[in-house]
Amino acid sequence: MSLARRTPLFDVEPAVVNVATVRQLSPLRYPGGKTWFVPYLKRWLASLPFRPAEFIEPFAGGASAGLTVLYENLADRVILVEKDRDVVAVWKAIFEGDAVALAEEISRFDLNLNNVRAALSREPNTLEERAFQTILRNRINRGGILAPGAGMVKEGENGRGIRSRWYPQTLKRRILCLAPLRDRVTVVEGDGLLELEQRLGRSRAVAFIDPPYTAGRKRAGSRLYVHSELDHPHLFHLASRFAGDFLMTYDDDSMVEHMALRSGFQIRRVPMKNTHHSVMYELIVGKNLGWLD
Repeated sequence: MSLARRTPLFDVEPAVVNVATVRQLSPLRYPGGKTWFVPYLKRWLASLPFRPAEFIEPFAGGASAGLTVLYENLADRVILVEKDRDVVAVWKAIFEGDAVALAEEISRFDLNLNNVRAALSREPNTLEERAFQTILRNRINRGGILAPGAGMVKEGENGRGIRSRWYPQTLKRRILCLAPLRDRVTVVEGDGLLELEQRLGRSRAVAFIDPPYTAGRKRAGSRLYVHSELDHPHLFHLASRFAGDFLMTYDDDSMVEHMALRSGFQIRRVPMKNTHHSVMYELIVGKNLGWLD
């Protein structure tokens, strides 16, 4: 669908965000990650008439949004919600467990194919061991994909193969940078929709909602994530009852447009670059997107 055929709500055409200018905080290279969205997130929060008491990211994944809010102290408390127990293990190890041990294990790991196979073949006995395995798989798999069937990087950048995205000292620094902020974080292993429902009446709660993209035609999330099925109409229903404020990001799809407009929300179509550096468009959905104009 061309931009000219869309409603006037889509007439904003901002520049593509250069992710190299955005501070990287997450140790995960997450498929569908929202590093590109961070400047929009900060503009949105700055436009609010209140300081959020709670910032909830109900589909946390790589948690770029929540970690930015935490690190820059943009809300009193950050709630990260995720269903994938392996991804949850990363956030629990950093914010509730022995983050130093995790960082040291990453720092001293000798990355080669034999060691990788040995490390991933073991059943994890501790939270930190599961977190290490998750970060390792995330960093050596193509596109950071953790879903079953994901394959390892072959050629990689400059022919470096599985070492292409393994930056142990950088990962260690990120983990040790986040761990001291644990007093302002709650990590929840569970259903993001249920966590949203529990906060419907909280006027100073805000939510950044980045669900798996399984609505409409493309359904990219079905091959990227362990948990990808979602009741999208129910999500929009919950958002319409949310007393605080929220932003959603979604695939550029007419079905999503329909659900958003039927719920009385505003929509903007914004450009971003994918992992192949091609310009694509995603939808931003919210109650009031005047701050984008």
